[in-house]
Amino acid sequence: MTQGGNGAGSESVGDRTVPQLFEASTGQHADRPAQSYKGGVYHRSLAGVAFEGAPEGEFVDLTYGEMRSIVRRLATGFRELDISLGDRAGIFADTRMEWAQCDFALLSAGAVVTTVYESSSPDQIRHLLDDPDATAVVVENANLLDRVLSVEDDIPVETYIVMDAVDCDREDVYTLADVYEMGDEEYSEGKFRTYLAERDPEDLASLVYTSGTTGQPKGVRLTHRNFVANVEQVESQYGPSADLPSGTPRIDETTRTVSYLPLAHVFERQSGHFSIFEVGGCVAYAESVDTLKEDFKTVEPTAATSVPRVYEKIYDAVRAEAESSTIGERVFPWAVQVGRRYHREERPGFALQTKYAVADRLVFSNVRDALGGNIEMLVSGGGTLSKQLAELYHGMGLPIFEGYGLTEASPVVTTNPLAEPKTGTIGTPHPGIDIEIDTKTLPEEQIGATLGTTGELLIRGPNVTDGYWKLPEATEAAFTDDGYFKTGDIVTRRPDDYLVFRERSKQLLVLSTGKNVAPQRVEGELEESPIIDQAMIVGDGRKFVSAILVLDTGEIVDYAAKQGVSVPTEPAEMQTDESVRDLVASERDRANESLESHESVSAFRLTTEPFTEVNGLLTPTMKKKRPAITAAYRDEIESMYDDTEFTRTEQVTVDGE
Repeated sequence: MTQGGNGAGSESVGDRTVPQLFEASTGQHADRPAQSYKGGVYHRSLAGVAFEGAPEGEFVDLTYGEMRSIVRRLATGFRELDISLGDRAGIFADTRMEWAQCDFALLSAGAVVTTVYESSSPDQIRHLLDDPDATAVVVENANLLDRVLSVEDDIPVETYIVMDAVDCDREDVYTLADVYEMGDEEYSEGKFRTYLAERDPEDLASLVYTSGTTGQPKGVRLTHRNFVANVEQVESQYGPSADLPSGTPRIDETTRTVSYLPLAHVFERQSGHFSIFEVGGCVAYAESVDTLKEDFKTVEPTAATSVPRVYEKIYDAVRAEAESSTIGERVFPWAVQVGRRYHREERPGFALQTKYAVADRLVFSNVRDALGGNIEMLVSGGGTLSKQLAELYHGMGLPIFEGYGLTEASPVVTTNPLAEPKTGTIGTPHPGIDIEIDTKTLPEEQIGATLGTTGELLIRGPNVTDGYWKLPEATEAAFTDDGYFKTGDIVTRRPDDYLVFRERSKQLLVLSTGKNVAPQRVEGELEESPIIDQAMIVGDGRKFVSAILVLDTGEIVDYAAKQGVSVPTEPAEMQTDESVRDLVASERDRANESLESHESVSAFRLTTEPFTEVNGLLTPTMKKKRPAITAAYRDEIESMYDDTEFTRTEQVTVDGE
């Protein structure tokens, strides 16, 4: 086991509660824009009561002073509804302005916020409200209210609050406007200050349930100190106080960002919520993922946070648009190579600079304009971003900074330094976070296979949870004897102290030959293909690696035409077409060229049904639910290991229903 970290002591870290952090920021930035909301999206009950409604399709700003007034009155109203110290209250809504206001208001009232994804099924809702013994829940609209009420006999909830205006005559159902008006009538600054004084940094602030890629979600206990310490850690690296060279972009009061990832997940709640409001930046709330293109153009953000899957989709959209335009299909791949080379070179020569200027004019400037034209930095988390894609974003003038975190760490553990990002890494630990690398988790030959130290990442710091809600055995198993949290993630610590993410230890495939395979690396190579939308490899306990591949049905016809191949236009026919199988086999072979022989994909099966949150194969944060995918394709997976019909170039399709 090896030890490391950046060391700084943490005695004074996180000495405020989240509401105290918010109050300090709203006092300092009272006249600056805090939130930007779009008209015509919701039937907001607070519109016309706490703030004016926005014109349809337009964004309107709320100042920090206005947001503070709303939060204080909602907090008072929640107290009037007997939501008080230590009571668990759920928020069950999509990401929107009122989510943020309710979060700060419930925390100010002394409640413990438990989060529920907007996509949650009745069974999931039952667990996420019953397990924490939630006595109140704030829901988004009538549809989500009905979903909660369908399990009301199985949950302890006594009070229901709805963000939108609803027609309901139940005495235990209130609109957010009702809560605001109760609070406005009873509010006094002295009373509100009393609420804040009743909470301590060590008090529980939130129960955030793990995404449930394997098994039942566990409630991670996160205190006010955990959250505030992590805000301060991020701010010390990215914020106004960061020691950065002149001209380096940072997160501060001039930052304007677009929020669209689930606030129910701790990644967005920290990076696009707590941290932005702490420095006085402005958060604009997108209408939906489907309207991001127009919302980015309207908001013109300076920063954005997302997961690798979204950055991959942006690249796919850019490529498709460029190749179908007057630029032509040859210019875009050339520009991609130029952009990557330009980023890698410390001192680009005249010839490369000239090529880059042409690529920038023809391609890169259009990408920047599509994202609003003002992006100074992009942050990627919640999964592994391919090194090649990261290099391209940097090369396009869209600096992208990859980091690493997990719910149990509130969540940020490492980030790439703004002044010296290194693509292909997850950066270095934040100040106050100590790390160790447990090399006992891997066989000796794999530990020595890379330059640096490889093993399970262990972490300790003021941002790290003390355990799981009502799960003492799971809590005990999660920590080492000397107090380090066992992340379950395999990383390599390089000689320069940057970390490289390898794989979840539970997701490593151990072939029957004894070789270990990291799925994300292999899947990333396969998903680089324009015709493979998603990939999941299998092979644990088997002789070789195989894959379930999801076809990109929107791309394959054009791609085939460029290859001089005719393929069907109907997805159902694509699945049985030999030409499609041959094209995918070629893409599989291309991916294999970048892999070690034991990692190479041998057999595969095709499907046209994507892995989605709706069909239960993705989490709300777009992570693959591997056990669920394995179960859904059990027969197809077994057929790939039938020795009587297997060859290393086998290509077979399946329906995927």
